[in-house]
Amino acid sequence: MITKRQYIEYLLNTPVNYTCSNLAEHLEGVSHDAVSDFLQRGRMTASRLWELVEPLLKDSAAAYLIVDDSVQNKQYSEQIGLVQRQYSGAEHDLVRGIGIVNLVHSDGQEFYPIDYRIYAPKVDGHTKNDLFAEMLMAAKNQKGIKARTVLFDSWYTSVDNLKLIAFLNMIFIAPIKDNRLVSKAEGYIHVQDIDWTPERLTHGVSVKLKELPFRVQLFKVVATNGDIDWMITNHPDSLTTQAIQDENALRWQIEQFHRELKQLTGSEKCQCRKARSQRNHLGYCYLAWLALRLRAAELHWTLYQVRQRIFDDFLAEALRHPPIPVTLSV
Repeated sequence: MITKRQYIEYLLNTPVNYTCSNLAEHLEGVSHDAVSDFLQRGRMTASRLWELVEPLLKDSAAAYLIVDDSVQNKQYSEQIGLVQRQYSGAEHDLVRGIGIVNLVHSDGQEFYPIDYRIYAPKVDGHTKNDLFAEMLMAAKNQKGIKARTVLFDSWYTSVDNLKLIAFLNMIFIAPIKDNRLVSKAEGYIHVQDIDWTPERLTHGVSVKLKELPFRVQLFKVVATNGDIDWMITNHPDSLTTQAIQDENALRWQIEQFHRELKQLTGSEKCQCRKARSQRNHLGYCYLAWLALRLRAAELHWTLYQVRQRIFDDFLAEALRHPPIPVTLSV
């Protein structure tokens, strides 16, 4: 018999191997079948994550909700449930993996995941935009989240998503692709074809995107290397391009979360074939990340420092009492 606590502690303390067999070999009285059965039974879902995270949030109208997706790379696995070919931003290519759409809450400093959805269109028929809408509505209508500003990338700037955010009386700040069309007296033009005067470069320009029933403020953001981002918002106040850049910069927090989840909890490493096992493993990985996050806050360390300390202590002990002493004449 294995408990949820034991499995999470295993995820936090194993150095590289996250398999059922490795856990069974290191936990007395537990067999490989017992670990496999543990992952196949029950349902570890995002609702449990929310129960644990809710008391930790510093929620207010000034807080943010950040949405983005991540792919758990399984490119060398042929028969794992939920795996499909999809685009990975980390690899900048199509890979075989399990897609997850995450919703992160940020007060501008601290951030926590509050919801997630497995992207499995062959199972439930839902698109990533469907999952985006589900989580956003659940955050406002069920969880009672007060955060008003939503940050996301251009993938989620569909007309339906923008209309939903406005309907929920929320604010969006997001990039759009340069092929988006805005209305003009004689028809539609692409955003890059607008006359970008110095005033517009500083304060943006009010435009009406094709098929969107309300106007938004469009900004041209030019990076130091010359790259251009096109940003839109329905913010009621007059903002500068710099202010929009500063707000949008908070999206790095969800990227940090994705990186920490993969590198510190073994979220990509489970090789179980059953879809339920993969779902449960990922659910436990979120709780493992939360345990690391709380410990890091207590010690005023990064999550990486907390995790590395485990192996630092092992190395120090191994050097004091080498498990493999050198007996050769060197």
